[in-house]
Amino acid sequence: MWKLFFEICYFACGLIPNRRIRDNLRIKKLFDWRRKYDALRKTFPELNFHKTRMIKGGWNIGFIVDNKYVFKIRKFFDSSIPADKINREKRITDAFQNISPILIPKIEIVQAGEYTFYKYDFIPGKNLNFYSKHVIEKHAWAWGKQLAEFIYAIHNSRPAEIEDLRGTNKGDGWNHNDICNNVIVDKKTMKIIGIIDWEYAGWGTLETEFNNTSAYSKKVHDSGMQIAIMSYYHSISQSKNTNNKQDI
Repeated sequence: MWKLFFEICYFACGLIPNRRIRDNLRIKKLFDWRRKYDALRKTFPELNFHKTRMIKGGWNIGFIVDNKYVFKIRKFFDSSIPADKINREKRITDAFQNISPILIPKIEIVQAGEYTFYKYDFIPGKNLNFYSKHVIEKHAWAWGKQLAEFIYAIHNSRPAEIEDLRGTNKGDGWNHNDICNNVIVDKKTMKIIGIIDWEYAGWGTLETEFNNTSAYSKKVHDSGMQIAIMSYYHSISQSKNTNNKQDI
Protein backbone atom coordinates (compact mmCIF):
# COMPACT_ATOMS: atom_id res chain seq x y z
CA MET A 1 0.00 0.00 0.00
CA TRP A 2 2.72 2.46 0.97
CA LYS A 3 4.78 1.62 -2.09
CA LEU A 4 1.87 2.40 -4.42
CA PHE A 5 1.20 5.65 -2.55
CA PHE A 6 4.84 6.73 -2.85
CA GLU A 7 4.98 5.75 -6.51
CA ILE A 8 1.92 7.89 -7.27
CA CYS A 9 3.34 10.84 -5.31
CA TYR A 10 6.73 10.46 -7.00
CA PHE A 11 5.07 10.49 -10.42
CA ALA A 12 2.96 13.52 -9.45
CA CYS A 13 6.11 15.40 -8.43
CA GLY A 14 7.44 14.79 -11.93
CA LEU A 15 4.69 17.06 -13.25
CA ILE A 16 6.08 20.04 -11.32
CA PRO A 17 8.06 22.18 -13.81
CA ASN A 18 10.40 23.74 -11.24
CA ARG A 19 13.22 21.23 -10.70
CA ARG A 20 14.30 22.65 -7.33
CA ILE A 21 10.78 22.35 -5.90
CA ARG A 22 10.33 18.93 -7.49
CA ASP A 23 13.57 17.53 -6.02
CA ASN A 24 12.94 19.14 -2.65
CA LEU A 25 9.54 17.44 -2.36
CA ARG A 26 10.95 14.07 -3.35
CA ILE A 27 13.72 14.30 -0.77
CA LYS A 28 11.89 15.90 2.17
CA LYS A 29 8.35 14.57 1.76
CA LEU A 30 9.01 11.24 0.06
CA PHE A 31 12.32 10.58 1.91
CA ASP A 32 14.18 10.11 -1.37
CA TRP A 33 12.71 6.61 -1.41
CA ARG A 34 13.21 5.98 -5.13
CA ARG A 35 16.99 6.42 -5.01
CA LYS A 36 17.21 4.23 -1.92
CA TYR A 37 15.07 1.55 -3.55
CA ASP A 38 17.10 1.64 -6.78
CA ALA A 39 20.33 1.40 -4.76
CA LEU A 40 19.03 -1.78 -3.11
CA ARG A 41 18.04 -3.32 -6.45
CA LYS A 42 21.48 -2.63 -7.85
CA THR A 43 23.26 -4.05 -4.80
CA PHE A 44 21.12 -7.19 -4.52
CA PRO A 45 20.29 -8.22 -8.12
CA GLU A 46 19.65 -11.81 -7.02
CA LEU A 47 16.53 -10.82 -5.04
CA ASN A 48 13.02 -10.66 -6.48
CA PHE A 49 12.12 -6.98 -6.18
CA HIS A 50 8.91 -7.50 -8.15
CA LYS A 51 7.43 -8.61 -4.83
CA THR A 52 8.26 -5.61 -2.68
CA ARG A 53 6.18 -3.92 -0.01
CA MET A 54 7.04 -0.64 1.64
CA ILE A 55 6.77 0.17 5.36
CA LYS A 56 6.96 3.50 7.14
CA GLY A 57 7.16 4.38 10.81
CA GLY A 58 9.18 6.25 13.39
CA TRP A 59 12.51 7.43 12.02
CA ASN A 60 12.59 4.88 9.24
CA ILE A 61 11.17 3.64 6.00
CA GLY A 62 11.69 0.09 4.81
CA PHE A 63 11.23 -2.45 2.05
CA ILE A 64 9.99 -6.01 2.52
CA VAL A 65 11.49 -7.90 -0.43
CA ASP A 66 9.87 -11.15 -1.60
CA ASN A 67 8.62 -11.85 1.95
CA LYS A 68 12.18 -12.87 2.79
CA TYR A 69 14.11 -9.82 3.89
CA VAL A 70 13.41 -6.43 5.45
CA PHE A 71 15.66 -3.51 4.51
CA LYS A 72 15.20 -0.54 6.80
CA ILE A 73 16.78 2.91 6.53
CA ARG A 74 16.50 6.34 8.11
CA LYS A 75 13.97 8.57 6.41
CA PHE A 76 16.55 11.30 6.00
CA PHE A 77 20.10 10.50 4.90
CA ASP A 78 22.80 12.33 6.82
CA SER A 79 26.42 11.48 6.13
CA SER A 80 27.43 13.27 9.36
CA ILE A 81 25.68 10.70 11.58
CA PRO A 82 28.47 8.74 13.31
CA ALA A 83 28.75 5.00 12.74
CA ASP A 84 28.09 4.18 16.40
CA LYS A 85 24.66 5.86 16.18
CA ILE A 86 23.80 3.91 13.04
CA ASN A 87 24.90 0.71 14.81
CA ARG A 88 22.90 1.41 17.97
CA GLU A 89 19.81 -0.66 17.10
CA LYS A 90 21.97 -3.58 15.99
CA ARG A 91 23.97 -3.48 19.23
CA ILE A 92 20.81 -3.53 21.33
CA THR A 93 19.14 -6.36 19.43
CA ASP A 94 22.36 -8.39 19.44
CA ALA A 95 22.58 -7.99 23.21
CA PHE A 96 19.05 -9.34 23.75
CA GLN A 97 19.09 -12.16 21.16
CA ASN A 98 19.62 -14.91 23.72
CA ILE A 99 17.74 -13.18 26.54
CA SER A 100 14.35 -12.54 24.96
CA PRO A 101 11.77 -15.37 25.10
CA ILE A 102 10.32 -13.97 21.85
CA LEU A 103 12.20 -13.82 18.57
CA ILE A 104 14.16 -10.64 17.88
CA PRO A 105 15.33 -10.16 14.27
CA LYS A 106 19.07 -10.56 13.77
CA ILE A 107 20.17 -7.29 12.19
CA GLU A 108 22.87 -7.06 9.53
CA ILE A 109 24.12 -3.66 8.43
CA VAL A 110 24.60 -3.46 4.67
CA GLN A 111 25.75 -0.76 2.31
CA ALA A 112 23.86 -0.05 -0.90
CA GLY A 113 25.54 2.74 -2.82
CA GLU A 114 25.71 5.73 -0.51
CA TYR A 115 23.02 4.35 1.81
CA THR A 116 23.34 2.29 4.98
CA PHE A 117 20.49 -0.19 5.55
CA TYR A 118 19.48 -2.49 8.38
CA LYS A 119 18.74 -5.92 6.94
CA TYR A 120 17.00 -8.78 8.74
CA ASP A 121 14.90 -11.83 7.93
CA PHE A 122 11.21 -11.12 7.47
CA ILE A 123 9.00 -12.63 10.18
CA PRO A 124 5.87 -14.06 8.49
CA GLY A 125 2.92 -12.96 10.55
CA LYS A 126 0.58 -10.08 11.26
CA ASN A 127 1.11 -6.97 13.35
CA LEU A 128 -0.97 -7.33 16.53
CA ASN A 129 -2.23 -3.78 16.14
CA PHE A 130 -3.75 -4.66 12.74
CA TYR A 131 -6.24 -7.11 14.25
CA SER A 132 -9.79 -6.04 15.05
CA LYS A 133 -10.74 -4.90 18.51
CA HIS A 134 -12.73 -8.12 18.98
CA VAL A 135 -9.74 -10.34 18.17
CA ILE A 136 -7.40 -8.34 20.40
CA GLU A 137 -9.85 -8.59 23.30
CA LYS A 138 -10.19 -12.35 22.74
CA HIS A 139 -6.43 -12.93 22.95
CA ALA A 140 -5.53 -10.10 25.34
CA TRP A 141 -4.65 -12.31 28.32
CA ALA A 142 -2.74 -14.92 26.30
CA TRP A 143 -0.74 -12.21 24.54
CA GLY A 144 -0.41 -10.32 27.82
CA LYS A 145 1.30 -13.33 29.39
CA GLN A 146 3.80 -13.60 26.54
CA LEU A 147 4.55 -9.88 26.65
CA ALA A 148 4.91 -9.92 30.43
CA GLU A 149 7.55 -12.65 30.14
CA PHE A 150 9.28 -10.66 27.41
CA ILE A 151 9.28 -7.41 29.39
CA TYR A 152 10.52 -9.15 32.54
CA ALA A 153 13.42 -10.77 30.68
CA ILE A 154 14.49 -7.56 28.91
CA HIS A 155 13.88 -5.07 31.70
CA ASN A 156 15.74 -7.07 34.33
CA SER A 157 18.76 -8.00 32.24
CA ARG A 158 22.02 -6.09 32.31
CA PRO A 159 23.98 -6.91 29.13
CA ALA A 160 27.53 -5.71 29.65
CA GLU A 161 28.04 -5.07 25.93
CA ILE A 162 25.50 -2.20 25.88
CA GLU A 163 26.18 -0.77 29.34
CA ASP A 164 27.57 2.39 27.71
CA LEU A 165 24.19 3.05 26.02
CA ARG A 166 22.44 3.60 29.35
CA GLY A 167 23.80 7.13 29.44
CA THR A 168 22.29 9.41 32.06
CA ASN A 169 18.70 8.29 31.52
CA LYS A 170 16.69 7.76 34.67
CA GLY A 171 15.11 4.36 35.04
CA ASP A 172 15.38 0.87 36.45
CA GLY A 173 15.86 -1.30 33.37
CA TRP A 174 15.90 -1.74 29.61
CA ASN A 175 12.76 -1.00 27.59
CA HIS A 176 11.71 -1.62 24.01
CA ASN A 177 9.61 1.58 24.29
CA ASP A 178 7.33 0.93 21.30
CA ILE A 179 5.85 -2.52 21.91
CA CYS A 180 2.32 -1.49 20.95
CA ASN A 181 3.20 -1.07 17.27
CA ASN A 182 5.72 -3.85 16.80
CA VAL A 183 4.34 -7.19 17.96
CA ILE A 184 4.13 -9.89 15.27
CA VAL A 185 1.54 -12.66 15.66
CA ASP A 186 1.46 -16.03 13.89
CA LYS A 187 -1.84 -16.05 11.97
CA LYS A 188 -2.31 -19.81 12.45
CA THR A 189 -1.37 -20.33 16.09
CA MET A 190 -2.31 -16.77 17.20
CA LYS A 191 0.82 -16.67 19.34
CA ILE A 192 3.32 -13.82 19.41
CA ILE A 193 6.35 -14.84 17.36
CA GLY A 194 8.41 -11.65 17.08
CA ILE A 195 9.17 -8.17 18.41
CA ILE A 196 10.55 -5.82 15.75
CA ASP A 197 11.78 -2.21 15.39
CA TRP A 198 14.04 -1.43 18.35
CA GLU A 199 14.96 2.11 17.27
CA TYR A 200 13.41 3.69 20.40
CA ALA A 201 14.80 1.11 22.85
CA GLY A 202 16.68 2.44 25.84
CA TRP A 203 17.08 2.59 29.58
CA GLY A 204 13.90 3.68 31.36
CA THR A 205 11.23 2.95 33.93
CA LEU A 206 9.02 -0.11 34.10
CA GLU A 207 5.96 2.15 34.25
CA THR A 208 6.94 3.69 30.91
CA GLU A 209 7.26 0.25 29.32
CA PHE A 210 3.83 -0.79 30.62
CA ASN A 211 2.27 2.40 29.28
CA ASN A 212 3.90 1.95 25.87
CA THR A 213 2.25 -1.45 25.41
CA SER A 214 -1.03 0.34 24.65
CA ALA A 215 -0.29 4.06 24.42
CA TYR A 216 -0.57 4.33 20.63
CA SER A 217 -3.62 2.18 19.95
CA LYS A 218 -7.14 2.70 21.29
CA LYS A 219 -8.01 -0.90 20.35
CA VAL A 220 -5.17 -2.29 22.42
CA HIS A 221 -5.83 0.14 25.26
CA ASP A 222 -9.51 -0.80 25.45
CA SER A 223 -8.78 -4.54 25.22
CA GLY A 224 -7.40 -4.71 28.74
CA MET A 225 -4.13 -6.21 27.53
CA GLN A 226 -2.06 -3.75 29.55
CA ILE A 227 -3.80 -4.92 32.72
CA ALA A 228 -3.03 -8.51 31.73
CA ILE A 229 0.64 -7.66 31.12
CA MET A 230 1.00 -5.93 34.50
CA SER A 231 -0.80 -8.74 36.32
CA TYR A 232 1.37 -11.47 34.80
CA TYR A 233 4.52 -9.39 35.27
CA HIS A 234 3.92 -8.99 38.99
CA SER A 235 3.17 -12.72 39.29
CA ILE A 236 6.48 -13.51 37.57
CA SER A 237 8.31 -11.02 39.78
CA GLN A 238 6.84 -12.45 43.00
CA SER A 239 7.67 -16.00 41.88
CA LYS A 240 11.27 -15.04 41.11
CA ASN A 241 11.66 -13.27 44.45
CA THR A 242 10.28 -16.29 46.32
CA ASN A 243 12.66 -18.64 44.52
CA ASN A 244 15.61 -16.34 45.23
CA LYS A 245 14.79 -16.28 48.95
CA GLN A 246 14.57 -20.06 49.04
CA ASP A 247 17.98 -20.33 47.39
CA ILE A 248 19.62 -18.17 50.06
